[in-house]
Amino acid sequence: MSALPGGHMREAVIDTSAITANVRHLRRVTGAELIAVVKADGYGHGAIRSARAALAGGADRLAVADVDEALALRDAGIDAPLLAWLHPPEASFAAAAAARVELGISSIAQLHAAAGAAGTGAVGVHLKVETGLGRNGIAPADYRAAFAEAARLERDGRIEVIGLFSHLSNTSEADDRSALTRFHVASEAAAAQGLRPRLHHIAASHAAIALPEARLDCVRVGISIYGLSPFDDRTSADLGLRPAMTLHAAVAAVRRVPAGQGVSYGYAHRTGQETTLALIPLGYADGIPRNASGRGPVQLAGRTFRVAGRIAMDQFVVDVGDHPVAVGDDAVLFGDPAVGAPPVEGWAEAADTINYEIVTRIGPRVPRREAAA
Repeated sequence: MSALPGGHMREAVIDTSAITANVRHLRRVTGAELIAVVKADGYGHGAIRSARAALAGGADRLAVADVDEALALRDAGIDAPLLAWLHPPEASFAAAAAARVELGISSIAQLHAAAGAAGTGAVGVHLKVETGLGRNGIAPADYRAAFAEAARLERDGRIEVIGLFSHLSNTSEADDRSALTRFHVASEAAAAQGLRPRLHHIAASHAAIALPEARLDCVRVGISIYGLSPFDDRTSADLGLRPAMTLHAAVAAVRRVPAGQGVSYGYAHRTGQETTLALIPLGYADGIPRNASGRGPVQLAGRTFRVAGRIAMDQFVVDVGDHPVAVGDDAVLFGDPAVGAPPVEGWAEAADTINYEIVTRIGPRVPRREAAA
C-alpha cells in the first residue's frame, strides 16, 4: 500500500539543510549573536537534528524550555552553550549544573537553587525580567533585591550572570517598544547593583526581523529557523526562509461512491454526485487538528483538495471527484511552497491557529526522516 520509504503510511521529511540555511540567513539579517531555540523537540522537527543543523549554520548558542530537554541534547553529545528557562517549583539544578546548562532565573528562590547547585565552578544564569507579558520573570518591584542578591552570589563564585533577558508580546510595534524601554530600565537596575552580563536578549523571531533596535547583543530565534514566518502578512519566501518540514501520507484506500454518500463521523459531508473518496492515514492522534475538518488542504496527484467531513483519530477522507488517485499515492499536507507543496499556513488558517502549532503538534507516531542531501 505505502509509496513512502521504509513501508511507512505517514512521515515528516525534515530538510536539515534548510535549517542550516535559515540560520545563516538570519545571522546575516540581524547582525547579532544568534540563540537557536530547539524546545518542544525542535518545534516538531527533532531537537537533536535541529540543534546540529542550527550550529552548522552559525548559531552561537542553543535554548530549550526545560532542563530535561537540555540534558537530552547533552546526552546526544551536543556541547554548545545551552540555556533552559522554565522550571518547576523547588527545582533542583544539580544535573543541569553538572552538564553546564545555563539557567533562566525568574525569582530569588530560583537564584538560590542555582547557587546551591554550584560545584567546582559557578553556575551560568540568565536573569529573566518581567517587561509586560504577564508570565514569569523577576517583577520590577523585586529588581533591586534580586539583582543585589545575584551580584552577591556572583562575587562569592557560585553563579555567573551571563545574560539578562525578557520576551515581547508581538502585539504591536508600540507595545514591543514599550516593553523594550522597560527592559532597558531593568538593565540599568542590574548595572546599578554591579551586574555586567555579556548578553542582553529580548527579540524572538518576530522582533529579530522587524524591530532592529530589539536585537541588542543577541537574538533568540525559534520558528524562523524552521523556515516559517512569524508574520501574518509575510510569507517564508518573503523573508528568504525555506520551510524545513514536509508532511506526507500514502493513500490507504480509494472508493468510488454514489451521490448522497455520507463521509466520516456525523456525515458532516455528503457527496453531491458520484465521486471518488481517498483515505489519508493521518488523524488527530498524529496532531492533525480536528477543527480543520472540512477545510484542511491536501495535495494529491498534482492538485490540492480539502478534507471531506470530520478528521478522525487515525484518518480522514478527501473527496477528489473524478481526479485519478490510487492506493499508495503520495498525499502532501504541507511543505515548501517553492517546490509546489501547500504551505503549512493553509492548515493553520483551517484550524484557526498559527503555523507554530501545526508543526509542533505533529505526534510521535509520525516517523521523521531527514531529506536526502
